[in-house]
Formats: sequence, structure tokens, C-alpha cells
Amino acid sequence: MSAITILVDADACPVKDEIYKVAWRHEVQVKIVSNSRLRVPEHPLIERVVVSDGFDAADDWIAEAADARSIVVTADILLADRALKAGATVLAPTGKPFTAASIGPAIATRAIMADLRAGMADGMGGPPPFSKADRSAFLQALDTALVRLRRG
Repeated sequence: MSAITILVDADACPVKDEIYKVAWRHEVQVKIVSNSRLRVPEHPLIERVVVSDGFDAADDWIAEAADARSIVVTADILLADRALKAGATVLAPTGKPFTAASIGPAIATRAIMADLRAGMADGMGGPPPFSKADRSAFLQALDTALVRLRRG
């Protein structure tokens, strides 16, 4: 059985520190994937993966690396879809899991919101600010996902 790996879409990920803490506790490998060099802890379980700055280069790398023993952390709905199709467990930084049942409606909502934003001259604002509750929910969801994968 292959090792469990956490793959992080890292460029805009607000929960990297939480990922490190959970990974160290569970002794799980983490790959921090980004288009630029990010600061990561010097630790044998943490690997920095810097990809080209090409469009979707980090997403492509993560989708290729994802499998049934991976947990992918991303807010990108299209990457979440690709990772799910590869068999990975996928979590948003808020702790919300992406599942086979939820990804279709999420993609549809994303398309509708993109159309709405395109039609609004002054914009609609973005998502709500990242909260302490989001951070806590993420920690719980990541811990639960790791326990579930470890049990098989």
C-alpha cells in the first residue's frame, strides 16, 4: 500500500500552517505545489514543488499526482473535479469536502457566478473573509480524512 500524501494547491492556501501541524502529528508526507518559491518548514515530511508559471501548471501537477491515497487541498473547483476523478479525497481550505455528489452543482454554480460577474460593471465582491471557524473546520476535516484513509 502506498503512503498517504497531502497535495496542497499552495499559492493562495490560507491553511498551510494547519496542514503542517496535522501532517507532523500523523507522520504524513506533504507536497506544497506552487508557481513560485514559497517558504516552507525544513522538515523531512514537507516537500516544496515549484512548477512553471504556465496557466494551470500547479493544477496539472496536482491532478497528475493525485490518487486514492491522496488528500488534495484546494479552493479550485475544477482542480477538485480532476482530483476526485483520480480517486483523491478533496478538501477546501474551509474544511468543506468536495465529493462526487457535490462537485457537479459546484461546477454549475461556478459557471453561473462567472456569468454574473461578467455582466456586472462594478463587480459583486468576493467570498466572505476566512474565519477562525473555517480554520477549525479545516483542521477537523483534515484529521478525519487522514484517519479514514489510514483505516482503508
